[in-house]
Amino acid sequence: MRTLELHASAKQIQRSSGRSSVAAAAYRSGTRLEDERTGLVHDYTKKQGVEHSRIYLPDNAPEWARDRSKLWNAAEVKENRSNSCVANELQVGFPAEFNAMQRREAGDTLCRELMRRYRCAVDIAYHQPSKNGDDRNYHAHILFTTRGFDSVTKDGWAAKKYR
Repeated sequence: MRTLELHASAKQIQRSSGRSSVAAAAYRSGTRLEDERTGLVHDYTKKQGVEHSRIYLPDNAPEWARDRSKLWNAAEVKENRSNSCVANELQVGFPAEFNAMQRREAGDTLCRELMRRYRCAVDIAYHQPSKNGDDRNYHAHILFTTRGFDSVTKDGWAAKKYR
């Protein structure tokens, strides 16, 4: 019997490499988001293969964080250095034997654990295999903030990043 396991790779969304968390969120969720810091509009509404996307927030998150555009623009504003890491990403590949419900359960479990452990916002997008690729390549992109939330602070973000 084959043991089912998840494959994951981790990346950082860093300004020093010219990346933006707003652009990353727009692409992964297949939506249109405007990056208020750069003025660029990232429109991926015609992107095929996004099955579902969702944002997980801890109980102490401000209400504005439910909006994907506001969440990732606020994350960009909070990290003000030119070489800041503005988000982290996990790309998770699911076993071919998983059905849609099992993929969703596995992704949701990972997101809840990240949110619980770091008290941060977690944005997940489930993707279908690409037309020209392996038809078993169901995967998810999990984008999460580098800071947790703190209801005591003025802007809602924790004072320190988690490492």
